[in-house]
Amino acid sequence: MTVPSTTRIALSRDVAQQPGRFARLTRKLGVPGLIAAVVLAVFVLVAALAPWAAPYDPNFPDLLAALSGPSAQHLLGADALGRDLLSRLMWGARITLLGPTLVILISTVIGTMLALLAAWNRGRVDTVISWVLDVLFAVPGIVFGLIAVAIFGPNLMTVVVGLSIGYIPYVARVVRGAALRERGMPYVQAAWLQGQSGIGISLTQILPNVQPIVVAQAVSSLGFAVIDLAAVSFLGLGVQPPTADLGLMVKSGFDSVLRGQPAEAISAGLAIVLIVWSITVIGDRLTSNARSIR
Repeated sequence: MTVPSTTRIALSRDVAQQPGRFARLTRKLGVPGLIAAVVLAVFVLVAALAPWAAPYDPNFPDLLAALSGPSAQHLLGADALGRDLLSRLMWGARITLLGPTLVILISTVIGTMLALLAAWNRGRVDTVISWVLDVLFAVPGIVFGLIAVAIFGPNLMTVVVGLSIGYIPYVARVVRGAALRERGMPYVQAAWLQGQSGIGISLTQILPNVQPIVVAQAVSSLGFAVIDLAAVSFLGLGVQPPTADLGLMVKSGFDSVLRGQPAEAISAGLAIVLIVWSITVIGDRLTSNARSIR
């Protein structure tokens, strides 16, 4: 069976476009951004496959292997209770990535909706929302997490909700400024004259145009959320033992450092640094591209 000439031309065009797409991605992220994306993808893959790829149960103690160094049985060694460090790192990456992601998803959705509401209505609505955002912005996000823990007790979801409240203004303030600029564009006025509602215009016209800014701000905030959640866990107010968490592993590894076994603290701390670094680099590149679009 012969392939029509038009189909062959279309296929050849698709093949020819592949290097162009990769080149555009390379230009958008740059070499550091691509390296950061690969590092982050590795952590995400490891976290996703932890239930099947981890060599041991992360909470299973083996006192005979306590504080043992790297070996064929424990590639990174074991902690003070004999738990495999590699397995705990793999499982700990799940919480370290999942918790901050929930924080950013919640704060981004709420912050974006508040920003669109303020930008469209202006007047008193904009004044009240801006005042609330200023009040929230004046308080560090981690403080809201600690307040939530003090009220409802230490656990992951309590910290997530508290941090989400603290991160709302970081998204809302940026998106509001972009939405105000879009609101004065001719296409918005044309949609309004055609009888579309304010909600419809905000969601179908303005939001798609500010989406690159929303994504860039969300990714940039994700790195800070990772640090805040790890800090709360380090203080013993977030994820509770024996659950594997990178921030909690850094804390529990401090005692082992004094015994000459720094593997737990160093490995968990290095994992946090790499995760935050990769997210920060990607966020910076996305922010630069979003500014160029504006």
